[in-house]
Amino acid sequence: MVRTVKVYLDSSVLFAGIWSDAGGSRMIIRLGEAGALQIFVSSQVLSEVKSAVRRKAPEALGFLALLLDRSRISVLSQPDEEIVKTCMQIVQHPGDARVLAASWSSDVDYFVTLDKKQFLENLDLLQAAQFPIGTPGDFLAWFRTMLQ
Repeated sequence: MVRTVKVYLDSSVLFAGIWSDAGGSRMIIRLGEAGALQIFVSSQVLSEVKSAVRRKAPEALGFLALLLDRSRISVLSQPDEEIVKTCMQIVQHPGDARVLAASWSSDVDYFVTLDKKQFLENLDLLQAAQFPIGTPGDFLAWFRTMLQ
């Protein structure tokens, strides 16, 4: 039996997947809809995305709810404060440290983000990470290798 891949989405990816019907972010959401992978976000990520949608495209709030339901996105509870403290040593922004801590607490296989400064170009993080971290395109390339 094939193991389901668990992927954690940061708010930039979830928002991009809602905002555009093309691209890697939407493809990940579609793979969640198809049951090909299990998508996780933290309650903080969901809150950030809802806030951004309210500001930029309030008419898309219903679509956000629909995508969350169809893709069976699992919302994680707040991470343990000890893990947050550890993540604060690696990622300087408190909100991003909480996002990272939630992903570390969830036993995911991959962390997907579009945030270069805090995640993709953070060498300390890339060395300490318990799983690969990359863009939607990076994840999709990695996912293809998992199917072989």
